[in-house]
Amino acid sequence: MVRPAKLKLAALAVLVAAGHFVALEWIGRQADAISGMAVMVPPMYTRLLQPATPPVIVPVAASPAAVPKARVAPRPKPPASSAEELRRKKDAEEAERRKAEEGQLAAEAVQAAEEAARAEQLAREEALAAAAAAAASAPASAASSAVAEPDAEAALLARWPTDTRLSYRLSGEFRNGPLYGDARVQWQRDGSKYQVRLDVKIQVFGTQTLTSQGEVTPEGLLPRAYEEMRPGKRRFAQIGDEVVVLENGRTLPRPAGVQDTASQFVELSHRFATGKDVLEVGRTVSVWLARPGAVDQWTYDIVAREMLATPRLGVVEAFHLKPRPIANPRGNYTAEMWFAPSLQYLPVRIKVLMGSEAHLDLLVDHIEQR
Repeated sequence: MVRPAKLKLAALAVLVAAGHFVALEWIGRQADAISGMAVMVPPMYTRLLQPATPPVIVPVAASPAAVPKARVAPRPKPPASSAEELRRKKDAEEAERRKAEEGQLAAEAVQAAEEAARAEQLAREEALAAAAAAAASAPASAASSAVAEPDAEAALLARWPTDTRLSYRLSGEFRNGPLYGDARVQWQRDGSKYQVRLDVKIQVFGTQTLTSQGEVTPEGLLPRAYEEMRPGKRRFAQIGDEVVVLENGRTLPRPAGVQDTASQFVELSHRFATGKDVLEVGRTVSVWLARPGAVDQWTYDIVAREMLATPRLGVVEAFHLKPRPIANPRGNYTAEMWFAPSLQYLPVRIKVLMGSEAHLDLLVDHIEQR
């Protein structure tokens, strides 16, 4: 028979294990509530993206320069037979010029008065017509306005890429030893809500995940919650309308257009694809980044146009972005990026530098879309 003492010990062990499980579950739920995350379900990807000639980006047309009026050269004067004759001719020409100017001014005044009268009459007629139309079609206007709003939203969302997953081959070095693994950047959109998720899996070291969630707006992505997960540690930041809440509870003013470490990849791709920022060697692009410990402005120099040999997509032309040192660094992590116009301006290479001891190099292997 089993002794009562052993039964009590076994029951106690079960209770302790159950207590730990419940505690871990509660902590996980509380962390989800704090960070504001509600992870989207991954979609079914149906096609592989291949390099293609990018569409022509039409910049905003500048106003045409005013064309100066052509000046009519005066007729050549006959040689004067004497000083007196020359003086008489000059006086006659001056009188004729003044007379012509006075006639021109009078004609312009009459024309201006006629145009003002016509404009006033036209304005009265248009006002009467508009009032009549508004009175007759007020219900129709309300209906068309309700239809126009979804159409405008659909047009806005159509400018963003469809659900996309980029898979990378990872290599690198840590304290003179090689690193290997793989990584993924996944972009999802559900209506005007979005999620960007970066998973980096390094052999021996495990997986680190960066997740950004927020809204798609006319000005760009508006992150609301950002989270960093790695074995044994979880960090997050929340982004409100006016402030950014850091991991330690400290609040900072929210800069206009602020992004986070994960959302910046898709935001920059969209800026380049729409011409909001020009992807050209010699130019710069700046973006505010909110992270669990700080909010900083990062400026990237577009330093080169390079040809990258990828494993499955062949040789791809990409523009190399290199960050400048920030004003108040709190670590030695920096990221260089390569964006490819022929692949919807997506980041085909990401190189993370961790001081002089380590670096990670992510090179795109394939790109899937829904």
